[in-house]
Amino acid sequence: MRKVVYQLFVRHFGNFTRGGVEWGSREQNGCGTFAAVNDAALEALARMGVTHLWLTGVLRHATQTAHPGAPAHPACAVKGIAGSPYAVTDYFDVDPDLAEQPERRLEEYRSLLERVHRWGMVPMMDFIPNHVSRCYSSPSLPERELGAHDRRDVFFHRDNAFYYLEHTPGEDRKLLLPAGEFLPERGCGRVTGNNAATWSPGSMDWYETVKLNYGCDYRHGADEAETLPGVLAPRGSLPRTWLLLDEALAWWQRMGVGGFRCDMAHMVPPAFWRWVITRARLRDERVFFMAEAYNDTMGLTRGDALLVLLEAGFGGVYDADAYHAMRGLFEGGMWANDLDSHQRPENPLFRGGVRYVENHDEPRLASPLFWGGCGEKVARAVMVAQYAATCGPILFYNGQETLERAEGPGGFGGDNGRTSIFDYTSLPRFQLWTNEGRYDGAGLSARQVEFRDFCSHILRLVQHPALAEGSFYGLNWANKLTPGFGREDGESVSGHRLYSFLRHSPHARSTVLVVCNFSPDVDADTRIHIPADAAQWSHHVSPSSVFVDLLNPSAPPLPTTAEELDTTGLPVHVPAGDALVLEWRDT
Repeated sequence: MRKVVYQLFVRHFGNFTRGGVEWGSREQNGCGTFAAVNDAALEALARMGVTHLWLTGVLRHATQTAHPGAPAHPACAVKGIAGSPYAVTDYFDVDPDLAEQPERRLEEYRSLLERVHRWGMVPMMDFIPNHVSRCYSSPSLPERELGAHDRRDVFFHRDNAFYYLEHTPGEDRKLLLPAGEFLPERGCGRVTGNNAATWSPGSMDWYETVKLNYGCDYRHGADEAETLPGVLAPRGSLPRTWLLLDEALAWWQRMGVGGFRCDMAHMVPPAFWRWVITRARLRDERVFFMAEAYNDTMGLTRGDALLVLLEAGFGGVYDADAYHAMRGLFEGGMWANDLDSHQRPENPLFRGGVRYVENHDEPRLASPLFWGGCGEKVARAVMVAQYAATCGPILFYNGQETLERAEGPGGFGGDNGRTSIFDYTSLPRFQLWTNEGRYDGAGLSARQVEFRDFCSHILRLVQHPALAEGSFYGLNWANKLTPGFGREDGESVSGHRLYSFLRHSPHARSTVLVVCNFSPDVDADTRIHIPADAAQWSHHVSPSSVFVDLLNPSAPPLPTTAEELDTTGLPVHVPAGDALVLEWRDT
């Protein structure tokens, strides 16, 4: 089964407080809880086609909000009031904010995991291995305290948990964060999570975090990372950080977590991933690891980081290039033809690349600040193109199904088209569906109901054999002179706003034709040419066939012949910003 991962940001998802203020407190702006993700919510998500539920922001992290037995952290080391969920303060605890009774937060989280399992979905959570909060402390398990045995007089030591800043004699060793000095690191500063080895990290640095050490000096890149132990190395030869992080994974697996979204996975040595994923699969052979990773200068991999991580055992890795290519149609002057290079079946990303149009790091599709200001109009075409072109896992972000615009109250997150992960905020359009915990969509308009139904339809449709396991055949080249597909410009002819392709599963003897219209305002009335070699590729040898609309089953089938497909083409009507998914059946 193709994995459909729904990113459920707990702090946002079950927040039923309307309105709020900028830089508002929990009391002013509200906060979602584990209990708010009730059976009604989970039933709706299961019916939507979700297979894996990524519970985001669960681990205990630095915050300016105090709870009994959990004091607030220094403001200079916290981004926003609620704080970044990626500045973890304890790998073995959950955020008190998310519990109705903070002292029973682990029990409430365990109950949520049990509910997710009952509804047939796999619960996932964040695993954040590259960095922790500057305020990290594990009072629940003090024997697992990070850095307790570190040598702090050297930048790097194999068994240190952290990297320690170098200094010259007489230097005033104060760690100056953008909002002030962080007193606990006076005289003994640590490297910031994004590899910033400085006593004065800037506002664009991950200054609230510190980088973890996996037994190699990251300054030497992949060269030194490749000297680390292998999967079968004896326990005594492993860096201490490896052992603690494996204990953390085991802790959550025992509680019922069946998958992990691994933050900035390329910044951690591949040798660790091979070892720790093997360990996790010995405990649960079905555990799913999904990597957020990019090919940037902070990585510790040689070659393509995404392919290295797939080889190391990840079941899915962010396909950021495909995402940016899709946005490039509306922001960067790219053409639909440019998408074909991201759908090559011989590339491991065809089956292992995670496709998305939103996540917490990216702007909302409906934000007027991005996607050329027309994302809401082209949402259906964009989703179909992203989800139907390959076989890899799909990532879907809460609020995407109601076209959230990132209009809730903010603060540190600013007005950047993203729903803030640092602040207590809400999802105004999404709340029309959540309806005070009823999750019945009573507040949605007819148009919003229709769009949410579309999202459910496409998320279930990706389990169609041709889309879940089939190969890819691009058709834009065969339609380059077809009205609507392109224009001649000198010697080049390129598909602009229309995109068409076939997906075929030999095993299931199933073929699907997909046609997307990325124009926000102009309907497409055109013909889709399917050349004879494409018919042979997809094993269609019958002289006549029909195309059945899978997104709109009530639509009449489109009859045609093999000769017509190859010459005049299949006549189709694709509304602006919409898409067709047609099953090709021989008659």
